[in-house]
Amino acid sequence: MQTELSKRLGVEHAIFGFTPFPAVAAAISRAGGFGVLGAVRYTAPDDLKRDLDWVEAHVDGKPYGLDVVMPAKKVEGVSEADVEAMIPDGHRQFVQDTLAKYGVPELAEGEASGWRITGWMEQVARGQLDVAFDYPIKLLANALGSPPADVVARAHEQNALVAALAGSARHAVKHKEGGIDIVVAQGYEAGGHTGEIASMVLTPEVVDAVDPLPVLAAGGIGSGQQAAAALALGAQGVWLGSLWLTCTEADVSSPAVTRKLLAAGSGDTVRSRALTGKPARQLRTEWTDAWDDPAGPGTLPMPLQGLLVAEALTRIQKYEVEPLLGTPVGQIVGRMTSERSVQAVFDDLTRGFEEAVDRINRIAGRSGT
Repeated sequence: MQTELSKRLGVEHAIFGFTPFPAVAAAISRAGGFGVLGAVRYTAPDDLKRDLDWVEAHVDGKPYGLDVVMPAKKVEGVSEADVEAMIPDGHRQFVQDTLAKYGVPELAEGEASGWRITGWMEQVARGQLDVAFDYPIKLLANALGSPPADVVARAHEQNALVAALAGSARHAVKHKEGGIDIVVAQGYEAGGHTGEIASMVLTPEVVDAVDPLPVLAAGGIGSGQQAAAALALGAQGVWLGSLWLTCTEADVSSPAVTRKLLAAGSGDTVRSRALTGKPARQLRTEWTDAWDDPAGPGTLPMPLQGLLVAEALTRIQKYEVEPLLGTPVGQIVGRMTSERSVQAVFDDLTRGFEEAVDRINRIAGRSGT
C-alpha cells in the first residue's frame, strides 16, 4: 500500500496512525505505517521528553511524527487564570449539580484534576515543539490548521514535513497558502473535532483544491476496503485515529471505557461541544445529553468549556461512572469489536486493501472485454 508520499517518508504502507499513546505510535511505525503521537496532553515538557525517548527507543529506526494543537494566530499575554475568570458561575453550578445527580465522588484532597486543555495556548504548544525538534520527527501535524509561519519554517529546517487538518476545501486552500506540505481531509464521521462534510464528498474536493499537495483521508476509515476507496478518491494515504483505541498497546483511561467502545455501534456517537466547546465526535453519554439539552446553560466556547469540565471528567473517569463516561471516537467504532494488537489491525487493513484492489481490477478487466 504505497504512494508517492509513503515512499517519500520511507514507510511501507500509507497508513498514518494518530494516537495519544506512545506504545501505539511506536507499534504503528514498526508495523510499516507512520505513527503520530498526539502532544496536546503534555503540559509539562519533561513528560513529553520522557515519552519521545521511549518512542525513539522502540520504533526500530522507523519514522514517526508529532501532532500538536496550535492556533495560527498568536495570543499574547493571556494566562490560564485569565481564561478561568471568564467562566460564568452558572456553568460551574451546572457541572456540580450534574455530578451530584449521579453521585460522583470528589477527588482526594490535593489530587490533581488531570488533563486541562491548555495545549491550545501559544506558550504550551511552543514548549512542546522545543522538545520535539530535539528528536528526528519526520512529520509535524497541527489539529487546528496551519501553524504559524515561523513554526512551518522551523519544521522544514529540521527536515520535517508539516500537515494540517481541514474540514472543507476552503480551509485546505488556506493551508496550502500557509506553506504546509500535506492536508489531512477530516470528514464528518471522524472522532474528535470535525466539520460538516462527509469523507466521501470531502476527500476528492480537497484533492482537487490543493493539487499537487498530497492529501490524507480521515474519518470513517477502519478497514482496508475503506482505505482503498480513499486512495481511489485521490488521497495518498489514510489518517486513522479511533481504530487504535481498543488495541492492546493502548493505555485507555479505564477498563469501563474500553468496554463501552467494544459495545458501541456506529450510531452511538454524537458530535457535541461538551468536551471542548467546539464540535467533537465522541461516545454519546448522559453527560453529552445534559450539555446538549436545550434546558441547560449550553456549552462555552473553546477553551472555556475544556477548562470548565476538566475536573469533572477526571472524577467521572477515576470512579468509572458509566452513564457519564465517554471518549472521543469516530463512527468507525462499530468495527471495533475486540481488543487486538496493532500488528493484527495492520494485517487486517493490508489484507482488506489487497482484496479491494483485486476486486476493482477484476471489474475493470471485465468491463474492458
